[in-house]
Amino acid sequence: MPAYEFAVTVRTQYLPEQSNPDRDQFVFSYTITIKNTGSIAAQLISRHWVITDANNGTQEVRGLGVVGHQPLLQPGEQFQYTSGTQLPTQQGSMYGEYFCVAEDGHRFEVPIPEFALSLPGTLH
Repeated sequence: MPAYEFAVTVRTQYLPEQSNPDRDQFVFSYTITIKNTGSIAAQLISRHWVITDANNGTQEVRGLGVVGHQPLLQPGEQFQYTSGTQLPTQQGSMYGEYFCVAEDGHRFEVPIPEFALSLPGTLH
């Protein structure tokens, strides 16, 4: 029986040159690596994000693909991309899921574990 599995890893970075703390604008980039750890080729079709700031304000983002791509990953292949988000606070978090379709037509979701967005030195 085929295994439908993607592994997701995330690296984040605060972007001071794009931020404006006096206006409560804090910009972060995140680099995501998606690896097909399953046994069948599958394509990432869409994404869903839940972004939460330090005041518990949330926004949801849904869309097709990631940075304009809908990568088809063979078993063992990976795809990496960098995107970003802006928060009104110095820290927050994101989590979500990718919706994928395997080449046999099976649809599945890949959870994106929650990760922190924070200025260097603000998390203990």
